[in-house]
Amino acid sequence: MLERLNEAMEHIEAHLGDRVDAAELARVAMTSEYHFRRMFSALAGLPLSEYVRRRRMTVAGAEVVGGDRTLLEVAVRYGYDTGEGFARAFRSVHGVGPGEARRTGAVLRSQQRLTFRLVVEGSSAMRYRLVEKEEFRVVGRKARVPLVHEGLNPAIVEFVRGLGQETLDRIGALSDQEPRGLVAVSDRLGPNREEGTELDYYQAVVTNAEAPQDMDALSVLAGTWAVFTNEGAFPQAIQYLWRDVYTQWFPSNPYVSRPSPEILRIEPSDDGTWAQTELWIPVERSAAGGAA
Repeated sequence: MLERLNEAMEHIEAHLGDRVDAAELARVAMTSEYHFRRMFSALAGLPLSEYVRRRRMTVAGAEVVGGDRTLLEVAVRYGYDTGEGFARAFRSVHGVGPGEARRTGAVLRSQQRLTFRLVVEGSSAMRYRLVEKEEFRVVGRKARVPLVHEGLNPAIVEFVRGLGQETLDRIGALSDQEPRGLVAVSDRLGPNREEGTELDYYQAVVTNAEAPQDMDALSVLAGTWAVFTNEGAFPQAIQYLWRDVYTQWFPSNPYVSRPSPEILRIEPSDDGTWAQTELWIPVERSAAGGAA
């Protein structure tokens, strides 16, 4: 998988002056666009679109200060129809406009090319199992919340607290299959999983029961789920588990992620500082047939 990811990075470099198409990059990497975007953001630590923008402006910046082409020629060379559009993109990365950079020799910012390499760690094994599930419903209460990568999510804390114990008990009583009990369900995440982007968050159960009129419901198609378990400090261990799934498990196994909600079951300690976690990630076999 790492070799194919690096081929995709070469494709980006060859097309910085064109439209870099995520679907084409996924084809080069021999995976789905959905999985490629998630793998890239987990491994690189920034969204694919942001990396492409920074690389394009890094190379364009060198040409701007070099002075061999006019600013409009540089703009057109890197896919901008107008100097104004190029200037806005240039300033967003470098903090100065291209004209000022050329006149003053301003210090510019550089996004280095990414190369993915294997780092052998393996100090601990990831615990997982594969589960085939028929179509089911997620039933509970829903809120639109921002994505937070580290620490507690204040919007989720406030939302769950506002439901009240009576409502939570009513939701929990509808549970009739794995994962049992109240679960946190994330759906409609942005393709790059960028900090602050919004998602649908459900405090809910997995069930075949009909949803009461005052509750939200989400139908989920049948498919395969990789179920990961761990325990540790809350919420850090949960966030590290999600990271490890994408940076360690997927590159080592013949599966890719597929579009469907992610489900999290948490059993917290009495003081809320520790938790046992079950993370359900929707997966499918990699079309490449080897390790994803």
